[in-house]
Formats: sequence, structure tokens, C-alpha cells
Amino acid sequence: MMQNVKINSYQFLVLVIFFTIGTSILIVPSGIAAEAKQDAWIATIFGTGIGLLVIWLFTKIALWFPHLTYIQINEKLFGKWLGKAVSLLFVFMSFLFTAILLFYSGSFLITHMMPNTPLVALNILMMGIVLMGVRLGLETIARSAEILIVVFFVLFLVLVVFISPEIKFENIQPVFEAGTKMIVQSSLLFVVVSSVNAVILLMIFPAFINKTKQAKKSFLIGNLIGGIVIIVITFLSVTVLGAADTIREVYPSYELAKRINVGDFVQRIEALMAALWFISLYIKTTLFFYASVLGMAQILNLKDYRPLTYPLGMIVVVLSLVIFPNVIYQKKWVSTTNISISLSIGLFLPLLLVVVYAIRKKQLIKVPESS
Repeated sequence: MMQNVKINSYQFLVLVIFFTIGTSILIVPSGIAAEAKQDAWIATIFGTGIGLLVIWLFTKIALWFPHLTYIQINEKLFGKWLGKAVSLLFVFMSFLFTAILLFYSGSFLITHMMPNTPLVALNILMMGIVLMGVRLGLETIARSAEILIVVFFVLFLVLVVFISPEIKFENIQPVFEAGTKMIVQSSLLFVVVSSVNAVILLMIFPAFINKTKQAKKSFLIGNLIGGIVIIVITFLSVTVLGAADTIREVYPSYELAKRINVGDFVQRIEALMAALWFISLYIKTTLFFYASVLGMAQILNLKDYRPLTYPLGMIVVVLSLVIFPNVIYQKKWVSTTNISISLSIGLFLPLLLVVVYAIRKKQLIKVPESS
């Protein structure tokens, strides 16, 4: 199924960076600060380290069968029917998170920019662009990300430089007040959002990448770069806003942009800074939806995934409108059910794959680990 599609390791690196940053740039600072308080930035450092171990696990699994996607690996190791059942759980997670990200984009716009616009209109517009990207294929998504990564980091540097004068180091004192246990525990949200959910990238890595060894490095380096961006955003949120305001704000990184004031001239540029969130959110939503439709097509043994994009796209829009009754429910869901689903499907099932592979290793035809 479209096995002729190939992207290079740099394009994959960019996709991993965007996936890691994704929603983390919006929800992680307040989510972690709620538990770790002023030590939230330390928790993101812990989270980045733990996340790299998770990514390393994913690369090891993928390189056992470098020409197969995650869905095909499931069927290879678990057998046809059990493999399809496991794969359906994977597709369910990808599909559900597509709807959640669509809700985030619409909710963000209604809260901060377009309060009188119906959520359904915003979600349909966003889903239309996602559909366009997915139907044009992985190569188009990757090339778009190559261009957008430049725009993203220019805006990110502008944000960091312009907000730096507002930093108050007393806001992170006393350091390590939360204690090691709480810091590690609070980093779980970041690990789940940025690294555990990256299991969906096994639908791309390494089957659709032309140089496997370089792609493995890209997976790890991309996750690290994305982690550093979140560390910086969380550090700025705590030092500029303070721990209490970071917890109170639904989107503290957007509040940072509102605080920019350079010489009473450069100010009120939060709309420009919002491009940061929309670029990363769009790429992550597109990757989740791509994994959903490609995964479902492979489960159904279809030659092309494109016929599934429109019906599944319409279902995603409807789901995004009903999934959360309000923001309070959404925040609670993210810190409980979201983590449970991600850990069950994104970490437990891959670990189960490792066990099955260890048992069945001698029965399977070994495939070279590099291409």
C-alpha cells in the first residue's frame, strides 16, 4: 500500500519535532505546574529524559521489521486476527486524539480570538486543511513541515527574546521544593503527550523513510529538540507569570505573548505568536489522522487509504464537538483518562510486542536491521 512513498531523514526529524511540541506547548506548562508548582520546568527536563527512553524502545521495535508499518508488525507477531484486534485499538487511539486536537484548535480560537464564531465552523475549516494534507500524501506533509519549521523557530526566538526582560528568577525559588517524587510524577503528562503518543509515528518509521539508520537518530534528536522547546516555554511561563498564574491559565504560553512589551512599541503581538501553536497543532493533527486512515486501510487490506478520508473526517468533526462538554471536564480528562489510554495502547502494547517477539524470535524470518 503506497510503499513507493519515501521521505528523507531530515523531513522525518522535522515531523518528530512538530509532533513532540504539538499540544505540549499549550497544555503542558499549566498541567505540570498544577502538581510541581515552580519546579514545573525541572519536571519537563525529567520528562524529556524519560521520553527519550520511550522513543528508543519504539525504534528497537520498528527496526525488527524495517519494511513494515506498526499495523503490519502487529499482524506479523500476534497473528492475523489478534493482530487486527490490537491494531484496531491503535487506530481508535489515533482517531480519538485527532478529534481531541481538533477540539483544542477550535477551543483556543473561540477563547482568545473569535468568541462569536461557532465551534463547528472552526473545526470544519481546520479539518478541511487536515484532509487536504492527508489526501496529498506523506511526502506533501513532510515538505510542508520543512518550510513551516523555519517559520516556527523564527517566531519561537522572537517570543523568547522579547519576553526575556520580564523574567523574575524569584518565581522559581525555592528550587526543588516539590521534591523528586512529585517532580517525576508530574512529568508523566509530558511523557505521555510528547513521547508515548509518538507510537503513531511507527506508521511512518522506518517503512516510509529512505535511510533507516539516519532516521533512528532523527527520531531521538527530534524528540530531544521538541523537549527542549517545551522546557524553555515552561521555564518562561513559571518565571514570567509565576507558578500560581501558570496553573490558573488554560494556555499560559499564549499569556506569555500578551505580556510582551518592548519600549511601549512592540506589544500586542499575541496573534502573530499564535501561529506557533497552529503550526505545531496542525502537523500533529495531520499525523494522527494520517495514522488513523492508513492504519484502518491496512486492517481492511485496501490498496489506498484515500477513500476513507472523507467519511472518517466527518466523524472526527462530529466527535470533536461532543467529546468535551466544557473546558473543566477537558482538563480533568487529560490528566486521567487520556493518560490511561495512552499508556495502555501506546506503551503497554509495544511492551507486549517485545515479549511476543522474544518468544517467537526463532520462528520469524529475521529481517536486516538496516536498509
